[in-house]
Amino acid sequence: MASSSSSPRTWRYRVFTSFHGPDVRKTVLSHLRKQFICNGITMFDDQRIERGQTISPELTRGIRESRISIVVLSKNYASSSWCLDELLEILKCKEDIGQIVMTVFYGVDPSDVRKQTGEFGIRFSETWARKTEEEKQKWSQALNDVGNIAGEHFLNWDKESKMVETIARDVSNKLNTTISKDFEDMVGIEAHLQKMQSLLHLDNEDEAMIVGICGPSGIGKTTIARALHSRLSSSFQLTCFMENLKGSYNSGLDEYGLKLCLQQQLLSKILNQNDLRIFHLGAIPERLCDQNVLIILDGVDDLQQLEALTNETSWFGPGSRIIVTTEDQELLEQHDINNTYHVDFPTIKEARKIFCRSAFRQSSAPYGFEKLVERVLKLCSNLPLGLRVMGSSLRRKKEDDWESILHRQENSLDRKIEGVLRVGYDNLHKNDQFLFLLIAFFFNYQDNDHVKAMLGDSKLDVRYGLKTLAYKSLIQISIKGDIVMHKLLQQVGKEAVQRQDHGKRQILIDSDEICDVLENDSGNRNVMGISFDISTLLNDVYISAEAFKRIRNLRFLSIYKTRLDTNVRLHLSEDMVFPPQLRLLHWEVYPGKSLPHTFRPEYLVELNLRDNQLEKLWEGIQPLTNLKKMELLRSSNLKVLPNLSDATNLEVLNLALCESLVEIPPSIGNLHKLEKLIMDFCRKLKVVPTHFNLASLESLGMMGCWQLKNIPDISTNITTLKITDTMLEDLPQSIRLWSGLQVLDIYGSVNIYHAPAEIYLEGRGADIKKIPDCIKDLDGLKELHIYGCPKIVSLPELPSSLKRLIVDTCESLETLVHFPFESAIEDLYFSNCFKLGQEARRVITKQSRDAWLPGRNVPAEFHYRAVGNSLTIPTDTYECRICVVISPKQKMVEFFDLLCRQRKNGFSTGQKRLQLLPKVQAEHLFIGHFTLSDKLDSGVLLEFSTSSKDIDIIECGIQIFHGHYR
Repeated sequence: MASSSSSPRTWRYRVFTSFHGPDVRKTVLSHLRKQFICNGITMFDDQRIERGQTISPELTRGIRESRISIVVLSKNYASSSWCLDELLEILKCKEDIGQIVMTVFYGVDPSDVRKQTGEFGIRFSETWARKTEEEKQKWSQALNDVGNIAGEHFLNWDKESKMVETIARDVSNKLNTTISKDFEDMVGIEAHLQKMQSLLHLDNEDEAMIVGICGPSGIGKTTIARALHSRLSSSFQLTCFMENLKGSYNSGLDEYGLKLCLQQQLLSKILNQNDLRIFHLGAIPERLCDQNVLIILDGVDDLQQLEALTNETSWFGPGSRIIVTTEDQELLEQHDINNTYHVDFPTIKEARKIFCRSAFRQSSAPYGFEKLVERVLKLCSNLPLGLRVMGSSLRRKKEDDWESILHRQENSLDRKIEGVLRVGYDNLHKNDQFLFLLIAFFFNYQDNDHVKAMLGDSKLDVRYGLKTLAYKSLIQISIKGDIVMHKLLQQVGKEAVQRQDHGKRQILIDSDEICDVLENDSGNRNVMGISFDISTLLNDVYISAEAFKRIRNLRFLSIYKTRLDTNVRLHLSEDMVFPPQLRLLHWEVYPGKSLPHTFRPEYLVELNLRDNQLEKLWEGIQPLTNLKKMELLRSSNLKVLPNLSDATNLEVLNLALCESLVEIPPSIGNLHKLEKLIMDFCRKLKVVPTHFNLASLESLGMMGCWQLKNIPDISTNITTLKITDTMLEDLPQSIRLWSGLQVLDIYGSVNIYHAPAEIYLEGRGADIKKIPDCIKDLDGLKELHIYGCPKIVSLPELPSSLKRLIVDTCESLETLVHFPFESAIEDLYFSNCFKLGQEARRVITKQSRDAWLPGRNVPAEFHYRAVGNSLTIPTDTYECRICVVISPKQKMVEFFDLLCRQRKNGFSTGQKRLQLLPKVQAEHLFIGHFTLSDKLDSGVLLEFSTSSKDIDIIECGIQIFHGHYR
């Protein structure tokens, strides 16, 4: 066993070696020590440490302070409980701090280590016989894990000395390419560096290159840049890190003087000449055109900074690399920097680890803190800066203190976080600042077309404003056009409003201020928006009938609840008059039985009255030509819908869980722009128009409408349909014309969707026993989902167009048909279908690229198998299928992510999400297709994990394809 001294400066060159037996010490260890001395790597001899029942704190410290651990596995290794405990600590360091673990199989087969068989297994049995079952399981899992790490096998070498030289060279190479200890504890940093190094094309030494790093404040751009600087500096003649250039143009100098000042700073840093003076703007190319340089320009926020410091790549010598970090993607595009790394938010698992390392100095939460940690993750929305700052502020605090601190942070940002995030907002034009605030309080997660409709009568240039906010990383716009603002940036908006003078505020968010306006008619004409969280109310509030008269310019009214509270504390007058130009009315738990008779929704774009006490909306026909979205979710007392004839631009109508609704009015046939109609769990609904053949209708939801026995005659353009299984008993003839139908969901009586239990106890019909054969005629169908149908025994022939089949909790299902040769099927998921026969299982595992079905063992066609959660892909592999066996610790588990981390030569090459999987009641197999970019010249270790603590991975396997699969 070996470790270097504890000096932090030599951390990058520390190696710990775990071994057992004098034969290993005299041969492998003595040769390694000589090789390491030549490379400046020292080893620690543990013979002076007194051995006891457990490894000593000194030895534990030696392991944790090493960058690499080498485990020399001999036949006698497992005869030492000391060595086995060492191994546990080594693997813990591998998981917690990314320590590199290398293996040497010295006279023992890796398979014997993994499975604890042969002579190695005999020694292990003798050791654990004196220990508890828990210790045995921990050691067994550790041996399985270390046996799956690709390493050197003594039997593959003619001369031991050659093997040792190779190991020493490999160790030296790994140490020379690792980042410093300053960054090694940063979760996910290695994956970021791998992606950046790919963009940098360091093997191209003939030309200089500029690469951007872009992302929102606090995402980790500077950390990535610093880690790159640490790793790559030794490969360049000159290096320079120009930090925090933000605001460098906010001085009294003219443009020429500012550029001159910036160039002087850069040259002073890179040439290490503090008294350097320059007098013209050609100094950088003069001094650096023949130098191989690495320059980091951090926090660039003005195009002239780039023009001053890196206007042309010809300013720098061949092989030079300039890295620019910024929140403003437009700056990079304006400077023709197209090679850009966009930093993504960490996964939930990574975010949890980031926070826990900051708060607890370990990778997971201590017992009792799990729910508090999840609350922090929700508050910080996975922003690394927020997670680290929150972790530091909560470190060593008691559970009671956490509650107080979290409550404060949920209402007011930490100054460190706000200081970083506020910069982007402060630098915006006043119009873009107002648009930022509107998104923060009213339009987050809305699509941009909806926002443009909402602001159609404003003086804002919404198109350009959204583009600006996106360029500056203050919002993200998805491929579908949805606008997303980070939760902490919403808090920045809240702080910005609170800094404004009361009389000038256009948006009201403070509860006391809003109550004063609603009760005492104290509003002003400047106010355009009210965002009111009524969860904060302690006393009843009575809204004056004249409350909105003084705020006639109010466009956006959002009254909502962030906490579950059955008490209604907001009361209104029947004669209350809403503002005449209201475009958004979002009022959760609306207290009246109907809207005021004075209500005129002439300008209304969105009406959202979920969770209300309404029995009706209004009488007669209202002017609704601007209305695009109508949300009445959980209007449990609503008995009738009004005449909607005038809502000719309505696109979305959500009536889900309107349990008292009996009839859909015929006027729905006039909604020729309706795209989405949701009627799920309208369990008393009996009457729908015989024909609402709307050409615009794409998505229709009728799940849980048990009183409806037929599917109405709907448009042949329908793409998504959700129905109750009993509706299949009398399908319309037009089903053969639904050529556009792509997704069909069929729901039975078994409650697997978290709906309230009482909804399922009433109104259901008899479960169907078969899916109609005419399903095969849906020749455009791509996804078929069948949920909770307990009497279905077999599935009929399915359309050849089908790509995904999901069958969940159909307890009687035994057989399914063979798919035709031309079948497009890729995914076959059968959760909790425990009666599946052997032939059905064979079809599922053979036919699909991805599969999910009950099972406890990896199928025989997966020739490479391992107990536990990791195994190595053999060399010369291009395509393969993986199989993972999961086992729930509890009877039912919620949805969870299946994750895979790849390691090559001890380094992580990143973690990716393989699949989101549903809750299960027993062991299941996941089978998936896996492609590597190139054939491997050395093995890659795959480590599987899940996002749930309630799931174990008990076995995994690989099936190799030497050509392309399918």
